[in-house]
Amino acid sequence: MRRNVMKTGLAAVALFAAALAGFSAAEAAEEAKTVRFTKKRLFVTNYQAASVADFNRDGKLDIVSGAYWFSGPDFTPHAFRANEAASDHVRSNSDLPLDVDGDRWPDIIVGAWGEEGLVWYKNPGPKGLKIGQPWEKGQLSPTKGKIERTDLHDYDGDGVPEIHTMSYVKKEPSDVYRIKRGAKPVVEKFVLGAQGGGHGYAWGDVNGDGREDFLSEIGWFERPEGDPFAGPWKLHPETALPHPSCPFAVMDVNRDGRLDILFGKAHDYGLYWWEQQPAKADGTTVWKEHVIDTSWSQVHAVSLADLDGDGMQELVTAKAVYAHTSGDPGLEDPAVFYYYQWNMKQSKWVRHTIAGPGEDIGLGRQLTLADLNGDGRVDIVAPGWWGLWVLINEGVK
Repeated sequence: MRRNVMKTGLAAVALFAAALAGFSAAEAAEEAKTVRFTKKRLFVTNYQAASVADFNRDGKLDIVSGAYWFSGPDFTPHAFRANEAASDHVRSNSDLPLDVDGDRWPDIIVGAWGEEGLVWYKNPGPKGLKIGQPWEKGQLSPTKGKIERTDLHDYDGDGVPEIHTMSYVKKEPSDVYRIKRGAKPVVEKFVLGAQGGGHGYAWGDVNGDGREDFLSEIGWFERPEGDPFAGPWKLHPETALPHPSCPFAVMDVNRDGRLDILFGKAHDYGLYWWEQQPAKADGTTVWKEHVIDTSWSQVHAVSLADLDGDGMQELVTAKAVYAHTSGDPGLEDPAVFYYYQWNMKQSKWVRHTIAGPGEDIGLGRQLTLADLNGDGRVDIVAPGWWGLWVLINEGVK
């Protein structure tokens, strides 16, 4: 059954405010001095994914979301494939720009929940872009379906990122697809973790050995020495997370030299950070949980960026409107968009509002942070049930 997702209602806002009042002042506190954003809705659609690249190679960043790319700096929409908005919210969860065929023009890889597998759309180049030519669709690889997110990550440092798929089924393997560029690109699958993966992912050096590891819902996978594709990575289950954001994030929050984990509950209330403690004698990692904010739900994606230009990264996230269309706690709560700043002196996170209840700006599955207008500040691209939004960073005010 389809929902009227454009209807927020004062009642929902009132209920959200009442719930918020039940939390401590520390959880709800915000600083008056904050980064301000100019908000513009580019398109009314339910596409769940969006990303950025310079598709027409004019030196300006463009946006892709669903069936459209939006040419910067004004973000004029152009269709590049059939508009299937009625079903795209359940078939497209990742839009990934990458030059697949090696012609130096960014193509688009589309990741989906279903059985369609990994597909890509070939950028037609300057003449085709000028006349609005449909982009040719190609198949990269089949998948088993039930893919929660697809992302790009350069595992071997050769400058060509690999494709990583994450199934929301815990027991399904964590698969990496290596691309050999060409007119007919070849894709080779590597099983990073046969034990599974699940809902959520991040990359970072967990054990401080100088090698970047992979983190998932079921634990962290230790990168081996040498060739990352020589064999499966070793699973360490001590960082198994409760159905976390997809993706979640890692950083050294308190600057103690150890990597920490930041995640939300993707289909429940709560945003948390796990502080890494000194490891056991056998190398097993140890973690301590801290609450960041439990006043809102469906924290389906988080990311890090230096929004205020102080050299420190902030935690950026938003409510995933109808992350499930039924069953999630707080499902009908209004959309909210926040960033959190770590206060080192007080050892706590301070929340800042990007878009509050009643503004109808939430998130779908893919959160993209990039400097859209070249002013040196990080902006936000937010797709979702209530349309595609760009949030332009105007600096601290």
